[in-house]
Amino acid sequence: MMRSNLFDEELASALTEGSVKAFRSLYDRYRRPVYANILKIVKQPEHAEDILQEVFVALWEHRSRIKSDRSVGGWLFVVSFNKATTFLKKRLKESLDYVEEYTDYEHMLPDETVNEEEYLSQWTIVEEAVNALPARKKEVFKLCRFEGKAKEEVASIMGISTVSVGDYLKQSNRAIRDYITLKYPHLYTVIVITKAFSDNF
Repeated sequence: MMRSNLFDEELASALTEGSVKAFRSLYDRYRRPVYANILKIVKQPEHAEDILQEVFVALWEHRSRIKSDRSVGGWLFVVSFNKATTFLKKRLKESLDYVEEYTDYEHMLPDETVNEEEYLSQWTIVEEAVNALPARKKEVFKLCRFEGKAKEEVASIMGISTVSVGDYLKQSNRAIRDYITLKYPHLYTVIVITKAFSDNF
């Protein structure tokens, strides 16, 4: 796990300097979990693929703002959530099929497209909440959510059962939402983002 984090930091550092090789490595590392996150929201593979490409274009365009000591996976999660829900809001206006299921998202998210500063702010807040978790829960959470590992794989890495992994995730989801609600009660978008940390991711 330590080597994984170190490797991530090395890639992020190289990315800020414009390394195409580092970008490709990050793409290979995070493409699947980011795609899964998007697909869970938009439900349509062809649109999820398009949004996935937009997310990584954003990563490249914002590369100078990425800090090597921050989780690239966390940044990608926030950006993918925002882009997926922005897409969904547009589709909501065109198709009543989505209205009932995603009414809460439509109500909670702001009308304007989230800009770069908001991405960075939301990313920071989500990471702050994750880092406030107890060490063991934090490690399970990051392995599953930010690195996209399956529960079975995380259970093997941590030496615990898959049931325990699931319990840790549920408890962490609640703790993160509670943390943000109490400390940043005005940031509705970030609170909604944490709802996407479901057991199906």
